[in-house]
Parts: sequence; structure tokens; C-alpha cells
Amino acid sequence: MRAVRQSKPATTDAATTPAATTDAVPAVARPRVVTGRVLRTRSGGVSLRVQGRAVAASALLAAVLLAVMGVTLTTGDFELSVGEVLDALFGGGSGAADFVVNTLRMPRLLTALCVGAALAVSGAILQSLTGNALGSPDIIGFTNGSATGALIVIVVLNGSMTQIALGALAGGLATAAAVYLLMIGRGLQGFRLVVIGIGVSALLLAVNSYLITRASWQEALEAQAWLLGSLGNRLWVHASAIGLAVAVLLPLALLLARRLSMVEMGEATATALGVNVGRTRAALLVISVALAAFATAVTGPIWFVALAAPQLARRVAGTSGPALLSSALMGATLLALSDLVVQRLFAPALLPVGTATGTIGGLYLIWLLVTESRKSRA
Repeated sequence: MRAVRQSKPATTDAATTPAATTDAVPAVARPRVVTGRVLRTRSGGVSLRVQGRAVAASALLAAVLLAVMGVTLTTGDFELSVGEVLDALFGGGSGAADFVVNTLRMPRLLTALCVGAALAVSGAILQSLTGNALGSPDIIGFTNGSATGALIVIVVLNGSMTQIALGALAGGLATAAAVYLLMIGRGLQGFRLVVIGIGVSALLLAVNSYLITRASWQEALEAQAWLLGSLGNRLWVHASAIGLAVAVLLPLALLLARRLSMVEMGEATATALGVNVGRTRAALLVISVALAAFATAVTGPIWFVALAAPQLARRVAGTSGPALLSSALMGATLLALSDLVVQRLFAPALLPVGTATGTIGGLYLIWLLVTESRKSRA
């Protein structure tokens, strides 16, 4: 591989893209500035653009994530040293340390990491496809659709973990199909998608409430607790389920990241560059919905991670592109850190992590709307 430095920044006029509409909503589409270093094989058949700041940001997020993981595994009611944690992970620890690390803390931590990464990448894809900062699965209604599918399995069918995951996936895909049918002929324009998604989300929220009223007393309590979004009592079966989903879907999203960046430039530009825009959008939409659905099936709806993590990742990485890898690391860090905070600050109360993310995310949404409103008036 040989490195080639970009001699001059190349810009793309955002006014020519579909995202540059007159809709008065926050938009993520901006003039694209292409910078960084290009790595190519000697034949020129394979090339990769590397941005120094994005790499540094990813490394920093990974370091912060490792620190959060270390604190999570070593602190709590039963404190452990780093050496004791490592011994337990590799099968050489005491019985008590092995139980605390491998049965109580590690499955919950891995579930938080995978769910946070899945939600963040899902939100990053949707925000990129729609060119709108509010294009996240919890705002548009995909999360509520997944919750509806999972609730039907929980309340009506008394299904297993696998059936709940499949129900959540079916509910999310059905919601995406409904939103798409409502937008036929109008394209993925951010303002219309957000407005239609909010309406669909409100309808699904009413359906979820109805399902709870039709359940038995015990089922209603379980369903209501699940709807709060929690990482409590998560075992290896939950960590394995979401881990498998992320292991399959995240590489697919990363493989399509370059095409996603081209789609952000506008349909005409992407088509001229050889991208099948229709197929690319459909594939990425399915991946986004599937990631959100599996995450919702494992923990219940956890709000605003999908909304905030991709935008924070873009700001930290300093890139105008989707930044899927940085978004995944940011989402994993935010959810793991939020869960650590609710465990340590509110103990012995069992506060669901969805409550914390909803509170922080609500404040972030207010700040985002106020900031973008001021920009639109400037």
C-alpha cells in the first residue's frame, strides 16, 4: 500500500442534494469537504481514505470505553482488583469472583456495549439517508414498532427470547414498510419522514398501551417493566443474541458505508459514480431497522442513544460522512457509561437505564432544536 495525500479539498455543493430542502428542520447534510490520506495498492485496484482526526477520535473513544469497562467490572457491592477480574475471565479466579464477573457483570456489560453500538449505527444510517438530524429509529417510530412486535410475542404468545427477537424484527420491518408506503412518490425527504414517523410512532404507542391492558396482571407488570428499557438481569443468552446480530449486521453496514457517503451527495451524483441508489437505500434501511429491532428485543426501548450518538460522533471525528465506526464506539460508550452511573449513584434502587438515557436525551433534543432554530433565523 502507498499513501497519497489529498492535494486540494474537494467540495460538493449541498444545494444540489435532496437533503437541501426548504423544510424547516435540523439537517445533517452540509457541504462535503474531502480531506485525509489515501492508501492504495500499487496497482491502484484497492484504495482507502484515512482521516487522521477520525482515527484519533475512534482511538480516544475506544480508550474511554475500555476505562468504563474496567470500572464497571471492578467496582460495586463486591469490589475486585483488575488482576482478580482477569483471573475470573480466564478461568483462574475464586468462586465468588467468577460468579460476580462472569454471571452478573460481564453479560450485562456486553449487552450494553452491543445494544449501544447497534442503536448508534441504526441512527447514523437513518440520519444519513434522510439528511435530517431527527432521523433516528426512536423518533420515526421504528423502535415503537419493534416494541409492538415484541409485546405481541410476550403478551399473546408467551414466547421465548428467540421468538421475542423475531417479533421485534417483524414489528420494526412492518413499521418501516408502513412509513415507506405513506411516502410513496415523495422520496426520503427529512421533514416528511419525521412528521409521518412521529404520527406512526404515536399510533404504535397507543397499540402498545392497549396490549398491556389486555394482558394479565403479571404479564402487564413484566411488559411495563420491559418498556422502560433496562439492562438489569441480563444473562449470557441476551448478550449472545445481540452480539450475534451486531456481528452480522455491523460489518454489512461498514461495507456499505462508502456507498452511503455517495448517496449523501445526492441521487444524481451517486448514480453517476456507479451506485444503485434504490438498492443501496433499501439494504441500508433493512440493516438499520434490524439493528434497532434486535436491540429493542433484548433490552426494551432505550431512547435517544440512536439520536445523539451519531451526531456526537460526527462532531468528535470532524467528518461530514456517516462515521459508522465512530458512531458505534460512541453509542457503546454512552450506554455503558449511563448504566454504570445508574448502578453506582442510585444503588440500591434498581433504576432502568432507559430512564437515564431518556432524561439526558430529552435535554439534548431540546438543545438541538433550539440551536438549529437559531441557525435557521441567522
